[in-house]
Amino acid sequence: MSFKKKDNQVYYNPIRRAILNHQMIQPGDKVAIGMSGGKDSTSLLYFLDMISKQKRLGFEFEIVPITLAMGFDVDIAPMQAFVEELGYTLDVVPTNIAQVVFDIREERSPCSLCAKLRRGILYNRAKELGCNKVALGHHLDDAIETYFMNFFFHGQLASFEPRSYLSKTDITLIRPLLYIEEKEIIRFVKREELPVIFNPCPVDKKTKREEIKQVVTNLSQSYPDLREKFIMGMEQGVTENFWTKTMSVSEEKLFK
Repeated sequence: MSFKKKDNQVYYNPIRRAILNHQMIQPGDKVAIGMSGGKDSTSLLYFLDMISKQKRLGFEFEIVPITLAMGFDVDIAPMQAFVEELGYTLDVVPTNIAQVVFDIREERSPCSLCAKLRRGILYNRAKELGCNKVALGHHLDDAIETYFMNFFFHGQLASFEPRSYLSKTDITLIRPLLYIEEKEIIRFVKREELPVIFNPCPVDKKTKREEIKQVVTNLSQSYPDLREKFIMGMEQGVTENFWTKTMSVSEEKLFK
């Protein structure tokens, strides 16, 4: 693996800043990394491994790579080899998620159910392995797209949290790539020739998120600092700026 002068500026410093700003990782944490085989989770493992080995946070923490066998016919050997090259053993959890979502339930919009099943199994396995944190490969573009999806489809001004405590499993979910743009991850993966596993899901690239991704792309062409402003808005915004209704729901119905 190579290291270029701008890597600190583009990757390591933003990741370190995100972790420290939102207290994602603390001394002695055992962090499970959810590995899908895609570019984001593969990059996440690489970056956290470097940060851990070089003690860039000023303390030690442990990494546990975990992947779910979804039930598709996929060769994960390249991902396993990559994980082992970094000095870890990939924990592979067998599941029947693909069968449940597409054959048994025959979901027309399968993403929500699939995500719910994947998260539940991942969190439980992480807990079984003694982990107290689970790191996912969501980046800045994911956060912005989630914000617009919540706005357009649910009327909510919200994205996912940098860090979320899950009381049911006693696991804290973290997103260390929160400040990294997707294009930078794509550039890094190509440069370092990191292994990326083909996604066999039949609805891949055919979801509402793909539509929103195009919306964000179009907006960023007109407003190049869109992503930077999004971070500022999410971290510096105050609830006092939102409209607060004084009328109750029952009273409001009288006027409809």
